[in-house]
Amino acid sequence: MTLIAFNKPFGVLCQFTDAKSPTKRATLSDFIDVGGVYPAGRLDRDSEGLLLLTDDGRMQARIADPRFKLPKTYLVQVEGEASDRALEALRRGVTLNDGPTRPAEVEAIAPPELWPRDPPIRYRASVPDCWLRLTIREGRNRQVRRMTAAIGLPTLRLVRWRIGEWTLGDLAPGTWARV
Repeated sequence: MTLIAFNKPFGVLCQFTDAKSPTKRATLSDFIDVGGVYPAGRLDRDSEGLLLLTDDGRMQARIADPRFKLPKTYLVQVEGEASDRALEALRRGVTLNDGPTRPAEVEAIAPPELWPRDPPIRYRASVPDCWLRLTIREGRNRQVRRMTAAIGLPTLRLVRWRIGEWTLGDLAPGTWARV
């Protein structure tokens, strides 16, 4: 069995081809030259961080299928200040247009030491921002972004740091390692 941890850069699609696009977009094939592996879950094009790839279907299901409730931890920069009330709403679970979320583990954190994002996020001196460490056990489409928006804190930057027992560690953006 092959299991690969990849630090997906901003702007990269979580697929190996992009034949349907009229303009070339970066895909996994621009970074990973191992045959027969497929992403175990997805990470949006505008999100960064840990993506696991495997050639084992059972492992892929265990990582990606919400039935297994594998925790996924994100470092999230949001626009605005996170109040205790807002964080408590995430801990209880928020209602999105596709139903209520499971309760999240969340805490405000100091800005993490991360690589610069390319392109950088928009900085506005008049609008504060803060960082959260957020762990969920499901994986709906753009869920973390929708959860922070639901409590009035739009996401500026989203980095997946951990999936279950696997962490991003010191992998630089665009690099991968067998785990």
